Formats: sequence, structure tokens, C-alpha cells
Amino acid sequence: MKKTLAPRLIALAAVAALAGGVLAACGSDNATGPSKQEVAEATGNSPTRTLSEAPAQTTTEAAPEQTTTQVAAVDGKAVFTENCAGCHTLKAAGSNGMVGPVLDQAKPAEALVVTRVTNGKGAMPAFSGQLDEAQITAVAKYVAENAGA
Repeated sequence: MKKTLAPRLIALAAVAALAGGVLAACGSDNATGPSKQEVAEATGNSPTRTLSEAPAQTTTEAAPEQTTTQVAAVDGKAVFTENCAGCHTLKAAGSNGMVGPVLDQAKPAEALVVTRVTNGKGAMPAFSGQLDEAQITAVAKYVAENAGA
């Protein structure tokens, strides 16, 4: 039994010595591998690069006006669920909020929903600073088409 234990102890000692050597090299100047400066230069983050060495930057054009197709791509139900369901009841969205009007009973027209969402009224806050035009249009269309359904 002593003979089978000796090779294991020797192997364990060799692994420990190897691990100690690796750990001792971590962070030292003698460690193999690139320096912090070399890594920074290779990744383009070198503080010593001159402007002429800097990578070329691309510019993007301003976003074009949204088309009807892009507005339709905004999910009105998702906008409603995230922003309106806590206060309003709308069966189609599965919401039961009781702070604002029950939209299934009120059945507001799309234009009225746009106005209320944009400007607010009474206890309802204006969402013009939180939702963009496409989101407001999408939620208004969703409510007008689904209220009372």
C-alpha cells in the first residue's frame, strides 16, 4: 500500500509546485504574455497613440422620418401593457386597472386617445415625454380598435 501512495504524493507535489509557479508569475514583470501597454495598443485603447494613429470613425446620418409601416411595427398592445394597464381596464389587453376610465365602456376614438396620452387630463399624466410619436399612435390605434371588443 505504501508503494501505491508514493506515486500519488509525488504527482500531487508536482501539481502543487506547478500551480505555485503559475501563481507566483501572476502580476509580476517576469510573467509571460503581453503587457498592459501592449494590450491597450492592440485594442485601440492606448493613451499614448497620436491622433493620426486613431482608428477612423464613421458617421451616421440622421434617422429619417418614420413611415406608416414603421409606426405600424410598434406593438400597441405592448405599449398599453407597459404604460396604461396599471390604471385602465381593457379586456383585450387583460388589464383590470381601476384608476382611470374603463376603456371597454368609454370606447374612445383614436384621436381622443392620442390627445389624452400626449397631454394627459385630470389624474392621467401626459406621456409625451415618455413615449415617442410612433408609440402614442400605436397605443391609440390599439385602444380604439379593441375597446369594447
